[in-house]
Amino acid sequence: MPEMKKIENPAELMEIVNGFRLSRIVLTAHELRMFDHLEGKSFSSADLASLINADARATDRLMNVLASIGLLAKNHGLYTNSAFADKFLVSSSPSFLGGLGHTADLWRKWSTLTEVIRKGTSLDLEDNFNERGPSWIESFIAAMHARGVAQGRELASVLDLSKIKRSLDVGGGSGAFTFGLIEKNPAIRGVIFDLPNVVPVTQKYIDKANLGQSVITAAGDYLSDDLGAGFDLVLMSAIIHINNPLENRKLIQKGADALLPEGLLVIMDHLMSNDRTEPLQGAVFAINMLVGTKHGDTYTRDEISGWMEAAGLSGIRTMNAPSGTQYIIGIKA
Repeated sequence: MPEMKKIENPAELMEIVNGFRLSRIVLTAHELRMFDHLEGKSFSSADLASLINADARATDRLMNVLASIGLLAKNHGLYTNSAFADKFLVSSSPSFLGGLGHTADLWRKWSTLTEVIRKGTSLDLEDNFNERGPSWIESFIAAMHARGVAQGRELASVLDLSKIKRSLDVGGGSGAFTFGLIEKNPAIRGVIFDLPNVVPVTQKYIDKANLGQSVITAAGDYLSDDLGAGFDLVLMSAIIHINNPLENRKLIQKGADALLPEGLLVIMDHLMSNDRTEPLQGAVFAINMLVGTKHGDTYTRDEISGWMEAAGLSGIRTMNAPSGTQYIIGIKA
């Protein structure tokens, strides 16, 4: 989410309030696999409605909006994908925006926000990530991978990896960050630690990247299971926002214990100001955690550095990557 200026007039407010409409239209088209069906083909709305088992008139009205915003082209009653849709919205494309499925899942959770604010926590009774179905897990990991590839390379570009021999990516998902480290320094041997139902998905990404000789997986719960030892780098990317403060204190201590002397613990997450209003992305993401988890949140820079200091880490510093992503880094004495 880009930073935005403060709202100054009713028109600006209403633009934000009504933004859900186009969002829902694109997500529905994705869920109905419209762009996949239209790859290299032309269909009338009635013919496509038959393919996706939908109402013909409703499908036509949806496709008209998609044509209006340039995702489809309409000519003499026939619709085709735009070049943009073929590149980014067809699931077989190398540039496919794999996070759309996860965004559709988030939509459903965000729709409960009013009741969540009243209750103070997610209405979702299933808070065990490992027990969610394979479709949800694959969509989630695909979304994180789409984000993680560029961020992994960026992290590798700003860290000194010359002394890193073994790395551990806690809650590493697809392994995108580990892949970025190895791309920069092929001598690194990486371990990706994640839940038992996630690591088979991780292995698919490892195999696709031809990194089976450099990367292995380890299955477990990072709060209750051993993380191993003897690492020069432990990475915690986008996981502390899932946990409550006590869990994070415990997790960071375990990460520090897994390090060799002079090893690095690197945390990537939203680093909030002390009044929790900045950055906007982090403030909004705190709501995302509210609707989607039992006690997740975003945390201040001071809170995170305090947990790191309590774990015996020193030289704690914040690093700003060129994209604006922030990392907080500590060294094991």
